[in-house]
Amino acid sequence: MKRHLLIASLAVVTAGTAQAHGDVKCSTPKAEWRGQMELQAKLVAEGWKVRKVKVENGCYEVYGFDPKGQKAEAFFDPKSFEPVQPAGQAAAK
Repeated sequence: MKRHLLIASLAVVTAGTAQAHGDVKCSTPKAEWRGQMELQAKLVAEGWKVRKVKVENGCYEVYGFDPKGQKAEAFFDPKSFEPVQPAGQAAAK
């Protein structure tokens, strides 16, 4: 019984994470994208500790620690490097 509860709990957590990623989309044509290393350098200069940058739904997805030292997973427009929020979420201040 405990095993079924654990499996159900993991399914809910995984579904929530996938939904959050599904709500983030960038539509900038790939020919207009700036480099991932350029975004990483910008964030490091702002105080981030960047662990990984990858492409997700046409956006750059960054894993690391924000300038406050908090673990972060953030999305950025690949042309402007502006933060992109999942649909329905307000921008962090």
